[in-house]
Amino acid sequence: MRLTLPHAYRTFVALLTLALVAGLSLSLAGPAEARKYNSLVNFDSLRGQIIQPEMFGLHVKNEQYGVWPSIPFGSLRLWDNDVAWSQIEVAPGVYDWTNLDNAVANAEANGVTDIMFVIAGTPQFYSTSTCVAPACLPTNGGAGVPTDFGAYDRFVEAAVTRYKGRITSYQPWNEGNLLTFFEGTPQQIAALTKRTYDVVKRIDPAADVVATSVGTRLGAQNNKFYRWYRPYLRALKASGWPIDAYAVHTYPASLGTPVDRGVLAEKFNRLLKQENAPKLPVWDTENNFGLKGPGPQNPDVDIEGARAANWTAVAYLDALRLGISRVYMYTWEPFNDLWGIQYYNGTQGAMAMETMQEWIVGTRFRRCVTNNKETKVRCNFTGTDGLFQIVYPTKGTKSFKTNKRFTEVCNLTGSCQPIKNRKVRVSGPVLLKR
Repeated sequence: MRLTLPHAYRTFVALLTLALVAGLSLSLAGPAEARKYNSLVNFDSLRGQIIQPEMFGLHVKNEQYGVWPSIPFGSLRLWDNDVAWSQIEVAPGVYDWTNLDNAVANAEANGVTDIMFVIAGTPQFYSTSTCVAPACLPTNGGAGVPTDFGAYDRFVEAAVTRYKGRITSYQPWNEGNLLTFFEGTPQQIAALTKRTYDVVKRIDPAADVVATSVGTRLGAQNNKFYRWYRPYLRALKASGWPIDAYAVHTYPASLGTPVDRGVLAEKFNRLLKQENAPKLPVWDTENNFGLKGPGPQNPDVDIEGARAANWTAVAYLDALRLGISRVYMYTWEPFNDLWGIQYYNGTQGAMAMETMQEWIVGTRFRRCVTNNKETKVRCNFTGTDGLFQIVYPTKGTKSFKTNKRFTEVCNLTGSCQPIKNRKVRVSGPVLLKR
């Protein structure tokens, strides 16, 4: 579960409603627009890569009890599924694997074989903390530093041995920079990361170890993000970079937009560059918008209808621009007012996620271009039918010109219509095709 966090970022609201009007004129970069590549700060360029199904990740509430989404997705992150370390090790050295067994089996039965297991939540009998849930999560004492790192090693060894070849990635801790989840230092969680890496690579070398996820919304509050993540990176460097991917959580403030989410991701990318971190994949392992609280500066925001569809699609398109190769949406569950965008059967967010997969999975990402004002984005792809484009504004409603090669424009509901007068006017992502 993702808790609300303080922030102080831009809070303008860009209403992105899907509106198609006849006409859009667009070359690979329209004649009146700058041919400027990807103005966002990009750490690991995805240009030229084939879009994999795993880019579309998801959390599924009660997945361990048989729940499964009605839309396809490529990767599953097991967090808030009653499978934390503290929920499996019920007594020292005694493991109850029931929920994790069920979660992995359910995913496999439904064709999802890319599974991330978050190893977090110190059992109370090993914890240095006296915290009580929900002040700390997922359980009482869960945010404490383990008093016995050997017990942690034994748990990781047991898990990796049991799920070798089935769980494909392991992530030591969730949002380690938040006291709700971890009360220790960056150096201590880096030590846990190194221990995880050593165990995983010894038992299941094909499995990945993903760095501790970090919440970026605290970057403007007492410099929390920078003060925590920079020392974590330096501790990882001292241990030889024992990770296969970085993890960031780019939830913006509740009034934030996709533009604000891009700002947070850029800060993360800049920090990686400043620390000369090695080029590894960057995964956004939790994402949503409109996350309410704490306090009146983060009011309840319901992101519904076309805006929910648009922002879901833009989250993935901006990820390509930012060099983020995976985005795990949080979360598939019945209506929960804590989240701005709802993901369950029939919601606009869910339908947009499905449409985006139909559009780009298996295609080659070429590049994105923006105009000088950075208010219009064109992303170019090559598929089985050749070149196609997805265009969208960063705010408001904008007109695009289209190249004569494109004859149809399709929206996120999946409906298509002829392009008239080589121009379309849109307020969210649309597909231009032959």
